[in-house]
Amino acid sequence: MSVHLDTAAPSAPPPPPAHVGGSGRSPRPRRRIDWGRYYTWLVLAWLFTPILFMVAFSFNDPAGKHNITWQGFTLKWYANAFAHPTLNEAMFNSVSIALLTMVIAGAIGSLLGLALGRFSFRGKQLTNLVMFSAISAPEVVLGAALLSTFLMMNVTTGYWTTVVAHVMFCVSFVAITVRARVITLDPALEEAARDLGAGSFTTFRLVTLPMLFPAIMAGGLLAFALSIDDYIITTFVSGEVTTFPLWVWGSTRVGIPPQVNVMGTLLFGVGLIMAVVNIVMAHRRR
Repeated sequence: MSVHLDTAAPSAPPPPPAHVGGSGRSPRPRRRIDWGRYYTWLVLAWLFTPILFMVAFSFNDPAGKHNITWQGFTLKWYANAFAHPTLNEAMFNSVSIALLTMVIAGAIGSLLGLALGRFSFRGKQLTNLVMFSAISAPEVVLGAALLSTFLMMNVTTGYWTTVVAHVMFCVSFVAITVRARVITLDPALEEAARDLGAGSFTTFRLVTLPMLFPAIMAGGLLAFALSIDDYIITTFVSGEVTTFPLWVWGSTRVGIPPQVNVMGTLLFGVGLIMAVVNIVMAHRRR
């Protein structure tokens, strides 16, 4: 019996398809334009333009009382930044009230956010409703309601009523910020700490609090910013106390001095430094 072997050569692979246009090179993929990035930078430029004008006009050398046209560069306003005693008093009131608001609202709001994000209790939905109502309500309504409350309680409006009012409308912002962080926490980390023998307080101090600290700082900085530039609610509850926004509004009738731009620039710089420090600390913890 004979065996026939197929000695035919293997078939060659099919030739590659011809490229369109006969150039021998494949067409380059078309690069998509990231319009979202340009839109983001456009919005940021729009938001920061008034701040840039404020910083620029803090170096202006106006001839009269109105600092609205550029007339020359000078540093004398920074050397005489505290030349107006009433402006200094208003700035001190604003900064001290904002710091107290940041500390008090930060503490109360952090505990409230921790409770809302971690536990279930009777009245939780009502608490959420009250918080979002305080955020969404117009400031005119909040200011009128707080003024009516102080008058019914026979409380004289002034410095401390302003602190109370600022704390009341800033607590919700802090609580919502902290609650969002609490929801994303990994409970296995706290369980591991308890398995290793840590008590409830030690677990909170060494595990939970460091993870919540960036959110607490963010909420506190937000409360500071909301307090220091508030005008509407402060108008209702400040009494005879003048804050920086109230002083600026009152000075518009006779001309805003360049020191106002200097104060605003310094405040913006301090706030920017605090925000950068918070971001750096958050990255280091990560």
